[in-house]
Amino acid sequence: MKDEYSETQAENGLSRQELDERIAVLRRFRALLEQQRQKFRDYLLILEKQHEKIEADDTDSLEAHTELENQIVANISSLQKVIVPMRTLYEKGSPSDAIVRVQMDLDALQKKVLIQNEKNRQLLQARMKDVRTQMSAFAAKNPYRGRRSIYAERSVGNTISIES
Repeated sequence: MKDEYSETQAENGLSRQELDERIAVLRRFRALLEQQRQKFRDYLLILEKQHEKIEADDTDSLEAHTELENQIVANISSLQKVIVPMRTLYEKGSPSDAIVRVQMDLDALQKKVLIQNEKNRQLLQARMKDVRTQMSAFAAKNPYRGRRSIYAERSVGNTISIES
């Protein structure tokens, strides 16, 4: 075993300290990629549940899912800030098949997240258009629309303010 290490070390021209540093970088990089992969899985799950809430018109749950989504995106963003320099260090060393597989899985998850996010965005835009149409129909049926109040010097308001 030591002979193999010595031969490999001699071939690569690496000292034991350099080899230990590369191993530490590799382990940390893999751990960060696995953390990011888990965050993407969580994000995908939140997006799928959010899709269900949009379809069910459950605005309270949709708001909670949106807050969770924002937190996960912030976590992914902060992880990405650490991963970028680690990737540079990793690429200087010798690539590992395990890291390549994790990166491929991460890329696939990222594509799924983007697709689900786009579906949710389109569904939410359609729902918002329906709500606007309903509000316009409601405003058109308002018998007091455009009339003057006997108590005010200007006409009655014609907009509706919705606050949570």
